[in-house]
Amino acid sequence: MRTSPELRRKLISVAAVSVALLTAAPASVAVAQESAPSPAAVPAAQTEAAPGTTAERLIVGYKSGATEAKSNKAAAADAAAKADKTGEDVDFQRRLGTGAALVELGADPSRASVADVVAAYQADPQVAYVVPDRLNKPTAVTPNDTEYSKQWDLFESTAGMNVPAAWDTTTGTGVTVAVIDTGYVAHSDLAANIVGGYDFISDTAVSVDGNGRDSNPADPGDWYNANECGAGIPASTSSWHGTHVAGTIAAATNNGKGVAGIAYGAKISPVRVLGKCGGYDSDIIDAITWASGGTVSGVPANTNVAKVINMSLGGGGACSTATQSAINGAVNRGTSVVVAAGNENTNASSSSPANCSNVITVAATNRAGSRASYSNYGTVVDISAPGGETRTTTANGILSTLNSGTKTPSTENYTYYQGTSMATPHVAGLAALMKSANSALTPAQIESAIKANARPLPGTCSGGCGAGLADAAKTVQAVKGGSSTGTTFSSTTAVAIPDNGAAIESPISVTGRSGNAPSALQVGVDITHTYRGDLVIDLVAPDGSAYRLKSAASDSADNVNTTYTVNASSEVANGTWKLRVQDTAAQDTGTLNNWKLTF
Repeated sequence: MRTSPELRRKLISVAAVSVALLTAAPASVAVAQESAPSPAAVPAAQTEAAPGTTAERLIVGYKSGATEAKSNKAAAADAAAKADKTGEDVDFQRRLGTGAALVELGADPSRASVADVVAAYQADPQVAYVVPDRLNKPTAVTPNDTEYSKQWDLFESTAGMNVPAAWDTTTGTGVTVAVIDTGYVAHSDLAANIVGGYDFISDTAVSVDGNGRDSNPADPGDWYNANECGAGIPASTSSWHGTHVAGTIAAATNNGKGVAGIAYGAKISPVRVLGKCGGYDSDIIDAITWASGGTVSGVPANTNVAKVINMSLGGGGACSTATQSAINGAVNRGTSVVVAAGNENTNASSSSPANCSNVITVAATNRAGSRASYSNYGTVVDISAPGGETRTTTANGILSTLNSGTKTPSTENYTYYQGTSMATPHVAGLAALMKSANSALTPAQIESAIKANARPLPGTCSGGCGAGLADAAKTVQAVKGGSSTGTTFSSTTAVAIPDNGAAIESPISVTGRSGNAPSALQVGVDITHTYRGDLVIDLVAPDGSAYRLKSAASDSADNVNTTYTVNASSEVANGTWKLRVQDTAAQDTGTLNNWKLTF
């Protein structure tokens, strides 16, 4: 008899005064209440093994009168008979709760071999059905946030950023994003994700709140009168700009209200640098330093260090040495700096901090996937993201959290804005998702992956829009579980496996890897044993988590010489991995000859 037991588991410069980069739609949106959509169901298992099916395991249902329907020994013997008949590996694994038998095929079975085994079972008059043991995955569930249907920028197939499919993998948990902006005005759809920040505005004429720097980053409003910010500049109401940006990144999600945030599991640290008429380079430089964990004289140490910084701000001119130094310091501390390209419909090379090095510079696209008419462009642009364009309808803008106050705070609401200020938090949110999925990613790796996994703009772009339109799901999928270069680590020290005794363990030390282990970690095992059905084999991760490779079964064949596939993407790659083997029955002994891990 020939059987096989293998179990396949498996982100500054500005002029003396900077202004926030946005063009707002003229009015707030009236928020309509909508019923929450029903969650999508996990697909049901298929009911037949169609021609050409590939599978690693089969579920066999025997007719009620068949001996194999009740006896594991008979089901194992039947699997062995099917193996003899087809020349393929067929191994009874266990009985399901329904009474059906789970049988496993050999490592990496071909379509032809699966078809042969399926045909053998179908021809057996005692078999009621045979179906593949399919691998089901979580499906992206539509959030129940009442305004989510208006967030085309997240989900529309034409020019959305393909965010919902990334939520199957990560929501940004464990990552703090610093929003260096106007501060934060209280909003119930953001409050749960706000952590401590700081007010870095030192000039009271700019700060409006009556004092200089302090630990309160609350936004008192940045309104100004006509000519107050320069001759010919008209009056403006308060923008609540930082709150809008923050909502795009991490608005609370699945809370039955408002909008959904891209990285809704992440936290927002509001860092206030923009007030009346803008904000100074010196304050922004200190904010970058502090947010990324650096030291700023007279300011307490940051207890909410950000791994992503969003700067939806800027002005004209070259990137100053002082600003570049602050950015370099942040990146060297492991913080990605994401910045807006600017809204002047000109080459972003003349806008700072868009033209600084070591930043991810973001241009804006409209709902058709073309460069928005206001967006800056050029070779300094790294990536594009939805920024909206409200010329024809406000609904083509980006909807996010805001406040109805024209000067000082009033009631919370939601408003459509457009601008590269709106595009930038899309990419900052993506960076947070990536960092959450793979904590070892460096800022350079984050930028590289965002660009490498972008898709071509669905519309047009004159002047240069970077690598294309950012794709959240594709990018997250590419970075989760670290890199895979085919590196193999092995142990060639033989270890005796005692008869019906305690488990033995063989260690392998893994070093030099980046991030987590892959989702398809290859575990090669070579064991000599006279009755492999006695053996239980586990892979033990560095943190002690165990992954069952093989269970004990009625399998009278000898030896285990195969490769298992394990989804180890939740495990840090570096550390001591162990193979644990135990003989669970009497009369047979064996030896673990060698084993290996291939990343």
